[in-house]
Amino acid sequence: MLAEARDPDPLGSGAPWPPPTAGEDTKESGNHHRQQGGEQQRRASSRKSSFLGLEMKSELVWEDWDLGKEFTKTLVLKNIHNKRQKLHLRPPESTFFIILSPQIILISPGMSFSIPISFRPLQRCEYEDSIEFQSKEGSFQVRLQATIPCLALEVPDSVLLPLCAVQHSSHTTFLLKNASKLQTSFQWVCAAPFQLSPDHGLLKPSQECHITVVFQPQEALVYQQQASCRFGEEGDKAESCCTVLLLGLAKYPCLQLRNPAAKEEKEQGGPVLHFGSVAVGQNLQKHFDIFNPSPVTTSFSLSRLSGGVPLLGSEFSCDVSTGKVAPGGSLRATVTFSPAVVDTVSVEYLSLKCRGADNEDLLKLTGSCIGPKVSLSSSVLDFGCVKDGQAVVQTVALVNSSPVETIYQWDLDCSGHSVFSIQPASGTVLPHSQTTLKAVYRPTQPIVHHRRVACLILHRDPLFLDLIGTCHSELQQPAILKPEHLVLYKLHWYRGHSPPDSLSAMQQDHNVDLDQQGLHCTLEESNQRPDSSTDVLKTPMEEFYQSCLGCMDPLSSSSSSSPHVSVFPSELLFNHKVPSFVSTSSSSSQSVSITNYTRGKLSLVWTVAQDSQFTVSPSTCDLAPLKSTSFRVTYDPKQLNTLHGAQLECFAYYKMEDQRMVERLLCPPWCVTVRVIGHSFQPGKEHFIPCCSLKPPQVVFPGLSAVSYQTALLQNSGDVPLTFCLDLSSNPALARSISVVPQSGLIQPGLHQIFTLRTTPTIKSPRQGFCLQLQLNAAKHTKELTVVSVVEKLCVSLEGDGTLYFQPTAVGSQTQRSQHIRNLSCLPLRFQWSIPEPDQELISVEPDAGDLHPNEILIQTWSFSPLAEKTYTLKPILTFWPSRTDEQNKSLITLKVVGMGSKGFIEAEKAILDVEDTLVGNNQSIEIPLVNNSPCSVSFHLSVQQTLLDEELVSDPEIEPCALKLDCERGIIASRCTMLLRSTFRPHRRGQYLWTINYQTMNASGSVSSPPQAVCEVRAKGVFPTLQVTDVCGGGSSGRLSKMHLWKLFSLDSLNQHLLSTPSSAELIYRTPTKHSLRNCTSTLTKAMLDFNFSAASISSEPSAFTLMFHNPGSIPVDWAFLFPEDQQIELDYWAETGELSSTEPSQMKALFSISPRSATLQPGQQRAVHFSYSHDFVGTNRFPVLLKISHGREILLNFQGVTVERNRPYLHFASKRHVFTSVTIGDCSPPRQVYELYNAGAVPVHYEVDTAVLSQLKVDNFNHPVLCCLSPEGEVPPGKTAMLEWIFSPLEAKMYHMDVSIHIQDGDSTLVRFEGCGFGTQTLGSSNTFNCSDTLESAPCVQRVPFPGRLVFLSGDSVSLGDVPVFSELSRILFLTNVSHSDTVHYTWDLPQQSNQQVVQIRPERGSLSPGECSLCVLTFTSTDYPTVYRLDLICQVIQEAALTQYHKALQRWEEERKREEEEFTITDKHLSGSQRDLINKETVGASVRKESPFRKYKIIPPISASGSGETVGAICSKLMRAERRAQQETAKIQRQPEPPQPVLLHLEVTAHSHGLLDYLTHFPDQLNKLHRGLQSVESQTPSSSTPLPVTLPPPPHSPEKDIFVHILTTLLWNILEDSAFAQSLFTVASKPVTYRPTETSPSHCPPSSPSPRPQAVLDRPEARLTEQHSTVDRAGTAPVERAPVDVSKGVLVNTLQNLMMEAVRGELVLTAHPRTVILPPVSTRTRRMSRASTEENS
Repeated sequence: MLAEARDPDPLGSGAPWPPPTAGEDTKESGNHHRQQGGEQQRRASSRKSSFLGLEMKSELVWEDWDLGKEFTKTLVLKNIHNKRQKLHLRPPESTFFIILSPQIILISPGMSFSIPISFRPLQRCEYEDSIEFQSKEGSFQVRLQATIPCLALEVPDSVLLPLCAVQHSSHTTFLLKNASKLQTSFQWVCAAPFQLSPDHGLLKPSQECHITVVFQPQEALVYQQQASCRFGEEGDKAESCCTVLLLGLAKYPCLQLRNPAAKEEKEQGGPVLHFGSVAVGQNLQKHFDIFNPSPVTTSFSLSRLSGGVPLLGSEFSCDVSTGKVAPGGSLRATVTFSPAVVDTVSVEYLSLKCRGADNEDLLKLTGSCIGPKVSLSSSVLDFGCVKDGQAVVQTVALVNSSPVETIYQWDLDCSGHSVFSIQPASGTVLPHSQTTLKAVYRPTQPIVHHRRVACLILHRDPLFLDLIGTCHSELQQPAILKPEHLVLYKLHWYRGHSPPDSLSAMQQDHNVDLDQQGLHCTLEESNQRPDSSTDVLKTPMEEFYQSCLGCMDPLSSSSSSSPHVSVFPSELLFNHKVPSFVSTSSSSSQSVSITNYTRGKLSLVWTVAQDSQFTVSPSTCDLAPLKSTSFRVTYDPKQLNTLHGAQLECFAYYKMEDQRMVERLLCPPWCVTVRVIGHSFQPGKEHFIPCCSLKPPQVVFPGLSAVSYQTALLQNSGDVPLTFCLDLSSNPALARSISVVPQSGLIQPGLHQIFTLRTTPTIKSPRQGFCLQLQLNAAKHTKELTVVSVVEKLCVSLEGDGTLYFQPTAVGSQTQRSQHIRNLSCLPLRFQWSIPEPDQELISVEPDAGDLHPNEILIQTWSFSPLAEKTYTLKPILTFWPSRTDEQNKSLITLKVVGMGSKGFIEAEKAILDVEDTLVGNNQSIEIPLVNNSPCSVSFHLSVQQTLLDEELVSDPEIEPCALKLDCERGIIASRCTMLLRSTFRPHRRGQYLWTINYQTMNASGSVSSPPQAVCEVRAKGVFPTLQVTDVCGGGSSGRLSKMHLWKLFSLDSLNQHLLSTPSSAELIYRTPTKHSLRNCTSTLTKAMLDFNFSAASISSEPSAFTLMFHNPGSIPVDWAFLFPEDQQIELDYWAETGELSSTEPSQMKALFSISPRSATLQPGQQRAVHFSYSHDFVGTNRFPVLLKISHGREILLNFQGVTVERNRPYLHFASKRHVFTSVTIGDCSPPRQVYELYNAGAVPVHYEVDTAVLSQLKVDNFNHPVLCCLSPEGEVPPGKTAMLEWIFSPLEAKMYHMDVSIHIQDGDSTLVRFEGCGFGTQTLGSSNTFNCSDTLESAPCVQRVPFPGRLVFLSGDSVSLGDVPVFSELSRILFLTNVSHSDTVHYTWDLPQQSNQQVVQIRPERGSLSPGECSLCVLTFTSTDYPTVYRLDLICQVIQEAALTQYHKALQRWEEERKREEEEFTITDKHLSGSQRDLINKETVGASVRKESPFRKYKIIPPISASGSGETVGAICSKLMRAERRAQQETAKIQRQPEPPQPVLLHLEVTAHSHGLLDYLTHFPDQLNKLHRGLQSVESQTPSSSTPLPVTLPPPPHSPEKDIFVHILTTLLWNILEDSAFAQSLFTVASKPVTYRPTETSPSHCPPSSPSPRPQAVLDRPEARLTEQHSTVDRAGTAPVERAPVDVSKGVLVNTLQNLMMEAVRGELVLTAHPRTVILPPVSTRTRRMSRASTEENS
């Protein structure tokens, strides 16, 4: 789009540019539009056009010009024509454009001519002019225009922004161009959600600028907004403006979290990412996808759900925190799980948020941490008895049965400071593997040794191994210690005896047996103690911790007993030691004290290591009971600048005098250890730089106020030893709150040390923890271990701020709602809901108890079941406690539950639902909207009650299956909601169904709680496909048969009855018309069989053609088919052998009978014409079985029967050999005449004779009363005609008469016909159906609805039933003939029959023509005779097309002319011609006899006679002549056949009536007499010998010429008067005048004299007639009566008026059903003033 700012008042004038000629190219390039000037002028001026063979520019434009100067442009004319051009030049009209060129220009072909044009402006405005060139071929103009520079910006019409998400942004750019030569400034004005950048600027001429449009929608809408750009010159006020339509579409964003590993896994309504079990210290990665199903790019943020962060921090990490996802795309994120605490379950939630979206998706992350699981293959190693100086080696296996790598360390000095050593002393056991350890016993002194060694496991409790052995020397051989002694010692310890007490007790009991059996019995007894494993035993971690501190017996199991032996201190540090050879005084020593808590004397023996830097003195001593002794530990390093460390052990055992007792009861010794470290670095010497790692750097204890243990690992990864020492000097309080074992030690290169930490968390401990300083290598090198030991307050959050609201709930039903419960503490919790007992019937929760991992969210389902209509407020209590404290330290939270009980009900939108008709056996889906208008949800149960509305259907409700099946019988409808109840209707039978749908409300237990209540009624109908024959017509040989005759021939009443009836179950086996029979037998599954009689005709006659109009009266489509025997794979001969059908060849039968179409589908209400034909090619009676099969319906076997007779054989065809007379009253003096039809189907006249002997015998049997009398017992029937046999049936009794009468045919066969008649008494008279004309016309249609195919004329009615009429009556009916063709004109002629040799029916007009689409009105007049008669007349209307008739007349004229020419011309056929005569033959005239163009030639021209010299020429000529003669004879034979007139199409109109005598009619139909008109002329015509003469003054006969002239004149006069507008206006004027004069008598001059005529016996019962009679009475009473027109004239005028109204109604000019118009008259006063004013004007 191009926006410009131009001068509003341009100057200059010129001739306008003429419209382009046909050869001018006016197409412009480019997509921008411009109003005037600028770019368009430049393009137009540069474009060349062609005019009259000259190529030039269509216009010249001056753009850059200034005042006071002259600017010249050149117009170049090029002659592209092939001849020289001469042009006359007309210069510009204005003086601003100057041309210096001759007036006449000559341009040769291919040459050019230049015309300079100068422009001299005087004002700053626009100029416009033109120059004109004229030649002989025409003229053309070239436009001259000078424009001033204007501001113009090029912008697009609209800018479409990319699809954008709500609260996101999208952008695009468009080009802003300065299309002018002026510097232009611009300023954009635009409102949200669009932003333009830059919004202002300055553009130089032809400069372009890219404008960025940013779209930031806040709602999901379609945005259309105009952005205005104001522009102008720099420094001026911008007054010009252009707009750009900004288009944007915003949609809501949507993101989904998907787990690719388990797409279908859902837990608690959201996706879950399971990590499973992960080993401590390891990590596991899993992925999830962020999918964008929306059509917009969406940005998101991924963060942890707030609250519940553990003290150690999150163990889950995700590599994605923010990002964007394209439409339909996905982004994969990786989550890493790194657990740190063994035997814990970690739960965390990732929250996915995207701007513009209301929802927030949560991804649950869960995983568990598993630690090592190890065991020893043996808990005791017995080294036996070993001699001094020897060593014994045994093995033990350390088995790791977990998938976690296990780090272990034996708390044993294996460097020679202990008699026991285990190799390797520390190491790693791979997952699901084992390590074999070698244990060595190397004693140094002959004593008993026992030590309980702990195997430390990182992240697990330690394992204990008992090492026992006995050392013998040559001098000392103590008792050998065995494992049984350990068990016996433990048994006495359980009994509460100290070792000395045990010894004295055993000394007193001399019957102690320490055999193996007794030992096991004692052990079993000890194991049966209930408190042996719960109250006595300590945990392994407690046992190890206290043994390391030296204040607990390793085998002690009682926490309340005092220790046996203790050492203090348990650790010694030698940090400032120098070698002894430097200074003997520099040796360092420290003392340790050992205390005996027993009542026996102990011997203390220290294990002495060879070449050890640490020595103990004395090495052995005795210690009295309850005494202490001190030892000196000396550190004497042998090497400088070295680190040393050791674990010194001392064994204490009882010293007994009785050696025998010692051997019988050996008490194992106790072992105490002292851990010592030291270094020999000289002062100023730099110590070793440690290279180690501490894992984990932070230790978190469970937030419980109980003793807890944790482990840590210090790994020496360097190549020099490493010493460590716990430095607690800076924080003395820390030493009291936490204990670390060991606190000092030496770690060899590549080895590690496992620390055990013990503490009791307190509330006052800092949440960030405190640091433990480990001094390394006795220098400034330290390692920090952070310890978090704080008691955490339990916290559980409930959704909804502790309040749970239930929606209104129906009384007795149940409502469920979910609620989130979250553990915000770092401890696993166990919870339990407590609901007061009275409230337990109202609310419940699932689950009501369970465990909650830290930070875990659990969804609970609450159920509310109100018992009354009221509001409930309930307060259940949530109790929770740590899972490790066994229901200690409980916390409580109260939840407020609010719910309301109400009454619920449902109803249907429609109380009665009607369903469309459904085929029996088919399914019909039904949707019933159920509405819940109550304030609560309703749980319902539906039931259906079925009722059959058809009275003729008898059904048992218990047996009859319900045809309506509900898809959902139980359900819940929310409050104020609608639910579509889907059901299926499958009718099992034909009939009307009524279902009542009831509902019952359900309670919480699922049982009904209310009586059934009706919701709605559903009505439906099960139907079968049905067909019905509504009309029939004949053609060909049967064209003149009446409709009732055809109705009988095809048994259409029975056929319709079968078609409309219900099919049997056997017929429904094969539901579709297919070849379902594979046997050589009849395939019909029904007993319905009918005869289709195709009438009869002589051989070689036209085929008998019939057309049946099939109609679908049902409501479902119908598929039907006529199946021939070959269609069912049945041999026709078998039909002939098994049935009554005659045997005929199949090929002949198929050729004789035909049906078109043989199958079709009819929609509801649709009609289809089916054509049947029978060819009369074979003499005899031909039969053919055809099966009429309706899909899913009836199947009927139709026996087609056709008769063909010889030409010379007389034959009467009887449609039925049974005839029923109209019922007659008993004692009727004048029984009606009735007729019976005889149809001659042969080609010769038939003389018939009725056997009257039977009638005579019937008369004799009835007391000589003529019950049945034939008025025409014999006669002759012409070929193809129908004869009427008149009968009089006069019953004597009220019964049914049966008479078999034989009808003889001369030279033919006799036929026996049964006549039936019924007589009834006088007491049953008066019924309207008593006098019916016949029993044969009741089923035939009387009104033709659809025209038959191929028929151009449509008759409005096929039959006219006049009913019961009196004799001498006259009735009229109106019929319409319509030409349904759009192109053909037709002619019609009525053929009127007679009955009783009298013409009782007349139709006007009897003949006429109909133009295409024209409709003609025909008036049928019926006049009954003087004798009661049953009339049945068949009126035939012959219809012929005008085109066919014209063609026939032309052909007939040509035939007559040819016949005349043949009579006058002759042909010489003499073959013996002489040679001299051959020349007379003219070849051109030989075939003249066949020319049609020679009607005036009477004689053929004699050919010229010429001589010929050869005989071959004569022979050739003769042969040609013979051939020409043969052709002429053939043509003559063709021409001699007289053309046959076109066969008319016959339309049948059946007229029926029953006339009665006057007395009978007055008796039985008294109310109908006044509605009929009796014509006296009929009396005159029928009774010429009547004794009563008719009055002389009767009007002329009804159809006399005088009456026709009179009626025509009067009708024309009345129409002219009514069409006269002046006459119509005068009526209003006359009506307003008062009546001033009323004549008292009629002047003879105004009315012709006429004698009064007697009133007819029957008058028209119309309001007009009554009004006339009343006026006549008034005239007789007051003044003299006024003469009126004769009755017949008035009747004729009235009939013509009614006929005209009917014609107007048929043509659509008059709407008979229109609402009558009401004329509102003015008020009386107004009318009075108008009348007075009119009178005044008239008088003046």
